Amino acid sequence: MRILHTSDWHLGRIFHGVHLTDDQSYILEQFVQLVIDQKPEVVLIAGDVYDRSVPPIEAVRLLDEVLSRILLDARVPVILIAGNHDSPERLEFGASLLARQGLHIAGQPGEANLPVIINDSAGPVCFCPIPYAEPSVVRAKLAAPDAIDHNRAMQCLVRQVTSLVPRDARAVALAHAFVAGGEGSESERPLSIGGSGMVEASCFQPFHYVALGHLHQPQNVGGNHIRYAGSLLKYSFAETARQKSVTLVDMDGAGEIVLNTISLSPRREVRCLEGCISELLAGPQNGESKEDYLMVTLTDQGAILDAIGKLREVYPNVLHIERPHLLEGGELRGPGGDHRRLNELDLFSSFFEQVTGAPLSDGQARAFTETVEALYRQNREVISR
Repeated sequence: MRILHTSDWHLGRIFHGVHLTDDQSYILEQFVQLVIDQKPEVVLIAGDVYDRSVPPIEAVRLLDEVLSRILLDARVPVILIAGNHDSPERLEFGASLLARQGLHIAGQPGEANLPVIINDSAGPVCFCPIPYAEPSVVRAKLAAPDAIDHNRAMQCLVRQVTSLVPRDARAVALAHAFVAGGEGSESERPLSIGGSGMVEASCFQPFHYVALGHLHQPQNVGGNHIRYAGSLLKYSFAETARQKSVTLVDMDGAGEIVLNTISLSPRREVRCLEGCISELLAGPQNGESKEDYLMVTLTDQGAILDAIGKLREVYPNVLHIERPHLLEGGELRGPGGDHRRLNELDLFSSFFEQVTGAPLSDGQARAFTETVEALYRQNREVISR
């Protein structure tokens, strides 16, 4: 059985004010081609298909196009579950009708989530969908009063779905959860406060493979058979060093698996640059693309007029600028004494020292005084006309 495992598409994501639909369409075109080339028996999408519960129209259209090509052109069935970003009710609309076309959607936990049976030459494999659900929802849907936290809720969900799996059958789970031992990132929405959203890897003991979603870094947790495929794209600047991929799983007749990660090439990379503005305006030095999404850390000590505008003349997709030296010394304080009795130079000197950590030099004081006097002179000339 060949399985292609992916998750966390986050269609409709906005990254520092930029709509990523075109970038997501670009990477999903490669994904569809991978399905055609690798010919898996099934594609698993382990939640967070959309980035928010009411996705934009463009995101819905993109999902419709991608799933149609996988199901109708490549003729590969798809099993899809809701993640914490998805609206389970909206996502599973028409699920009974779509299942006849090979699209199996599980939005909410409950008795309706029967295992999806797919056969290979060795017999049936039971794919068990476990969509994301708050413990309160599990308590209500499964009449499970002991589902008091995410770990116990997952235990209840696993018991419910495995009760429907024949003895000795190969079993694969799709789940969207934060499994203890996994490495998170700042681009994921926390499931709870204080770590109570974590579930133990031991919850998934009954399965030969567990296709996880939620954490954006591709990784195994609690053993080779429990895996996060990770997000298709980098959704924060903290992920610049990470490699995104999908996971190809080959399972034999005894349930033994072999994993392969397959990287996809984004339309634009997400990178961080650091240096003084004069160096950065010289352009890329190591063959990087000028079109990448960038966070720039400027090391200049002095003021820079329209820094982001100047940088965007070279790098059009600069999304964020940091000036770390402006944060030295903590929060800004008011000047010593009554500010109403201080002149412009005294006020500026106090501000300058707090921002830079160094006192204003004689030359800088002269430059400030000359600039202020020139402005006053210009204003007097305008008024006198």
